[in-house]
Amino acid sequence: MDASFFFTVFEGLPRQGPGLDAFTAKVFNILPIVPHAILDVGCGSGMQSLTLARLSSRTMITAVDIYQPYLDELQVRAKKEGFDSRIKTLCASMDDLPFAPESFDLVWSEGSANIMGFKEALLAWKMYLKPRGYMAVSECIWFTSTPSEEVKQFFDTVHPTIQTENKVRKVIEASGYEVLKTFRLPDAAWWERYYIPLSKKMKCLRKLYEDDPEVQILMDSFDVEIDMFRNYSHEYGYMFFIMRKKE
Repeated sequence: MDASFFFTVFEGLPRQGPGLDAFTAKVFNILPIVPHAILDVGCGSGMQSLTLARLSSRTMITAVDIYQPYLDELQVRAKKEGFDSRIKTLCASMDDLPFAPESFDLVWSEGSANIMGFKEALLAWKMYLKPRGYMAVSECIWFTSTPSEEVKQFFDTVHPTIQTENKVRKVIEASGYEVLKTFRLPDAAWWERYYIPLSKKMKCLRKLYEDDPEVQILMDSFDVEIDMFRNYSHEYGYMFFIMRKKE
């Protein structure tokens, strides 16, 4: 199985991770400024980019992802809604961005910071923020300090650096930010636009690649992930952290 197949699993889906338009809007409306320039890192097919564009007609959004087909989807959607002049896409790695220092009022990242490491992302992206600029990041965290053994073993494999909210707050503060607000994403943010559409596509892929054991193993891993959330969503989930650069 080609390594890029993992990305193709999520092509055509509303989102490539948990989230809801209502919570993107909630975070945006908490900000004490209307940002002129937003950097959306790890944007995927850009549902949140489109939501941000709807929320302010004066906002310019630079949406970055490493997989061009996601950006192609976003460009089609942006043009359809008349946002193609305000949403610009760039295919680039989140740990090697080509922007000048202090280019953005707001850095946005829904569920992608942990790809390069949460702390590493905060430190790397800080240089692109204007003085006292803002960052809004959703991160998967423990809701308990004593997770069940089954879910703990699962995360030891897929996300060994997952932490509690208090520990994430300390990382944020040590990285040169002040936390303004946090809130949890509800279970609906996982199901409505992510797991339910993903499950439907997985059924098609299982049938299409029924003779490919590697694809079947990948689909099995997604089934395990979905079942884990179904059984333990009270113990972990995504939390939005809204922060401001200190200097």
